Amino acid sequence: MPDKRSHFDIVTGLYMDHLSVEKGLSPLTVKAYEGDLAIYIKYLEGRNIVSPEGIDLDSTLAFTVEVFSGKSTATSARILSSVRGFHRFLYRSGEIGSIESNGIASPKLIRRIPFVLSQDETALLLSAPGNDILGRRDRAMLEMAYSTGMRASELCDQFLETVDTAGRFARIRGKGRKERIVPYGMKAAEALAAYLEGARASLLKGRISEYLFLNYRGGRMSRVGYWKILKGYALKAGLPAEVTPHTLRHSFATHLVEGGADLRAVQELLGHSSISTTQIYTRMDMDYLLEVHRTFHPRG
Repeated sequence: MPDKRSHFDIVTGLYMDHLSVEKGLSPLTVKAYEGDLAIYIKYLEGRNIVSPEGIDLDSTLAFTVEVFSGKSTATSARILSSVRGFHRFLYRSGEIGSIESNGIASPKLIRRIPFVLSQDETALLLSAPGNDILGRRDRAMLEMAYSTGMRASELCDQFLETVDTAGRFARIRGKGRKERIVPYGMKAAEALAAYLEGARASLLKGRISEYLFLNYRGGRMSRVGYWKILKGYALKAGLPAEVTPHTLRHSFATHLVEGGADLRAVQELLGHSSISTTQIYTRMDMDYLLEVHRTFHPRG
């Protein structure tokens, strides 16, 4: 049977495969790109542009104006980024003759400084779990999250075999399936040992699992489950409601920078592909230094 899909449907499908297979993007990220491009293609088809060869700078500029006038700055920038990536793919595939959209400026984003815990607040959170089976598991999760800067998904996807308990290293698979090796500290090692010495086996009840952290039924810990556990301990410790799994990651990076860690090293530990993403923690540290100066300098 002949393929009844439109030309746009075909090339979009090829682009999604490219993002998933060659770029290694997660299903959720690919879905976001697909949604952005659906908005773009619907706009083009409304202007009677039904295939990539009909795309020109005027149509892209007009789309940009419409998107920027109706959506938030962050959403507009993300959609334009999706369109640029799609255009680059079409250009490399020979579907269009130029990629003039690369010259269209994105709206300037104000990078929000993320919420972080102080070192004292972090200590309160990490001491909140008890010493029963679930408490030992929870303390190990929280200590490992703070000691390595793992994302929630990375923590939940961690395999038992990817943790070197003798050398105190964890092999982490991050965004785009990129792997990094991250050390963890003595406190995390002690909490992990307490969990592995009996609590994990108790959760398994004779079964086998490749995952490091398990739920109370012995299955893989989910991100939602981890989020609920963290929220519960944050409430118990009297911490702000803004605490999320990513708060520990932000706190990990901030405390390293405050302690004088090299930014390149922090970038490597976090698994950031660009140093510019890591530089936000430098700005956070400067805010801290400014506050110290205002508080303690005689002419602050």
